[in-house]
Amino acid sequence: MAGYKRILLKLSGEVLAGGASFGINPDRVKELASEVAEVAATGIEMGVVVGGGNIFRGVAAAAQKMDRVTADHMGMLATVINSLALSDALEQMGVATRVMSAIEMHQVAEPYIRRRAIRHLEKGRIVIFAAGTSNPYFSTDTAATLRALEIKADVIAKATRVDGVYDKDPLKYPDAARYEQISYLEVLSQGLGVMDATSVAMCRDNRLPVIVFNLNTNGNIMRMSQGERVGTLIQ
Repeated sequence: MAGYKRILLKLSGEVLAGGASFGINPDRVKELASEVAEVAATGIEMGVVVGGGNIFRGVAAAAQKMDRVTADHMGMLATVINSLALSDALEQMGVATRVMSAIEMHQVAEPYIRRRAIRHLEKGRIVIFAAGTSNPYFSTDTAATLRALEIKADVIAKATRVDGVYDKDPLKYPDAARYEQISYLEVLSQGLGVMDATSVAMCRDNRLPVIVFNLNTNGNIMRMSQGERVGTLIQ
């Protein structure tokens, strides 16, 4: 199986926390950045979307009593913090990056403009898309799908703590069975919580494949990008 030309990598914010329950672990960010840099060095164009769970979890208790729109905007700002952390780690390795934010904040990030993002990718820069879609009620999974479609990515690579899509939560049920391949419709009809329903439906309608794989296995990002079968393919 041939590798991909352009990938949208979706990372959860929790990944940046390392073993901690929230916050940013600089060593874990550095490890992650070196894996991403290795893939970019092969000439594959990479966009990245990072969630904000590791930052937002620290304020989640307070957010429960907040207006949903306000809480969602706080979550978007958390993704900007994570995007800057990842960008900094990559830049320290000599990799050119651009953080593009859906919420304009000129001092820290470029505003998201689709054609400019594509131009950055063509020039070999890693583009980190921050602040979700800038709209409340949309998850970072949906933001990742939207950006992947806009930049015409070949695939969404969703990095998680488990090695694919299971029929039930493998962290709770030892007898959970893993799928090698599954259709969008099966993911939706079985209510498998791998991505939210909006993003799965968008992928289905636009025939955008999704690979769900374990980020904690070293070298998995490279294997996936080269077209090796890792995790579960949703198509």
